[in-house]
Amino acid sequence: MQYFLNNKGVVIIYDLIKTIQDNALYLSETDGAIGDGDHGINMNKGFALCKERLIGEQINLSMGLNILGEILLNEIGGAMGPLYGMFFIGMSSACNNKKKIDPIVFKGMLEAAVLGIREISEAKIGDKTMMDTLTPAVEAYKTAINNRESFIEALEEMKIAAKKGKESTKELIAKVGRASRLGERSRGFLDVGAVSSWLILRSIADSIIQIITNKW
Repeated sequence: MQYFLNNKGVVIIYDLIKTIQDNALYLSETDGAIGDGDHGINMNKGFALCKERLIGEQINLSMGLNILGEILLNEIGGAMGPLYGMFFIGMSSACNNKKKIDPIVFKGMLEAAVLGIREISEAKIGDKTMMDTLTPAVEAYKTAINNRESFIEALEEMKIAAKKGKESTKELIAKVGRASRLGERSRGFLDVGAVSSWLILRSIADSIIQIITNKW
């Protein structure tokens, strides 16, 4: 069975940080179409703080996810900070004390991440939110694992579903969050939470695939 070691997984956090930093302007521009335009700024701030706190620390993936989650939950403004904080804290809790991260452990991490968000948000598929990316992506991963596909194959399926979910928000009318006040005028634009969720899932998947295939 494909797997990677928890104590080798912190590189996933560093890749996430780079992904957000590289896409901060794009995220704020996307948010500016129907929101406040600060999503990229806030996310970049949180991930940059995480990078600062990881310097010199010998930590595993679970610890890194918890540090990132706590920063986003407690120190970042806007609506998305707490949501992503709960997302990463959920992932961290699900792999805490796990020496190996295999397909089943990672499935639990995804499920815990979504449950964390649901503790503070009632958003569902069709509401034009991050859940339009996360829910189908997690379901695609779980289906692949249940069909006995490999870890890498399941991650690829997750990426495909996440991208489709993100793209689906363009034609939706926002029903949750600040953009919901625009009603029909919110149609025709991507939801920034769906976009950042896609970037995050894609980054995590690509990092795990790189680790598993020993390309680092």
